[in-house]
Amino acid sequence: MTFAFIEPHATTWPVRLMCRVLGVSPSGDYGWRSRPESARSASNRQLLDDVQRIHAGHQRRYGSPRVHAALRAEGRTASRGRVERLMRRHGIRALAGRRFRPCTTDSRHDLPIASDLLKQLFSVALPNQVWLADITYLPTSEGWLYLAAVLDLASRKIVGWSMRDHMRTELTSAALMMATQRQRPPAGLIRHSDRGSQYAAEAYRRQLADIHAIPSMSRAGCCYDNAPMESFFHTLKVELVHQRRWATRDEARRDLFAYIAGHHNRQRLHSALGYITPEQAERNAG
Repeated sequence: MTFAFIEPHATTWPVRLMCRVLGVSPSGDYGWRSRPESARSASNRQLLDDVQRIHAGHQRRYGSPRVHAALRAEGRTASRGRVERLMRRHGIRALAGRRFRPCTTDSRHDLPIASDLLKQLFSVALPNQVWLADITYLPTSEGWLYLAAVLDLASRKIVGWSMRDHMRTELTSAALMMATQRQRPPAGLIRHSDRGSQYAAEAYRRQLADIHAIPSMSRAGCCYDNAPMESFFHTLKVELVHQRRWATRDEARRDLFAYIAGHHNRQRLHSALGYITPEQAERNAG
């Protein structure tokens, strides 16, 4: 293991210095490097190349579970533990970010409040039975950009979204309209959100009634009642928002569209789905 440490760091520190510090001889290091590459080393080198390719291809968003799932999808048989050890050894890790939960809920109103029909039971067999909805906001040099999203609980697909420079009811209504036009849900769909005025407004409730959807709302101040939606927003912040500095809202809109429509729905392997994409889950359920 000592000689294995020296080789990849030879461009950073002098070999003789590392040998002296580690208590080995330069001739021993030369002999170790001169030996023919073992089958295991060759296999690890090829696996590392594939790991680095997948990690870079997903813009450093994947940790070892998703890298391993992507390798399996390509027909590779390396174990998850081996992939994890290789990534740890070479400092390959997923993007990480701080918890960021801005307050977008204005529940201090006299509008009607719906009961919580989910009660934190987030297992649904088929798409378009339960949709979750929420709002978050993102910083740009022009000011905040507000994002309303609608998530299908069964597939974890973002089926509708809307972006505005405000968070009035128009924002949430546009996201619901997009989801309705794309998915055409059957009567009886449950649409779950927090108690925000945007979701309790008369125009929004009328929109739900028009598609024969049943409103459901979280308990006051309990983010766990909408946990899958919270999880999506957290992932969005870690994988995109914290990696960008947007000069304009239009720049942010373009990146958000690419992330939601291109990466999250079509490419990102989701742990709750057994490491397939939301669109794969939707197709499989059909």
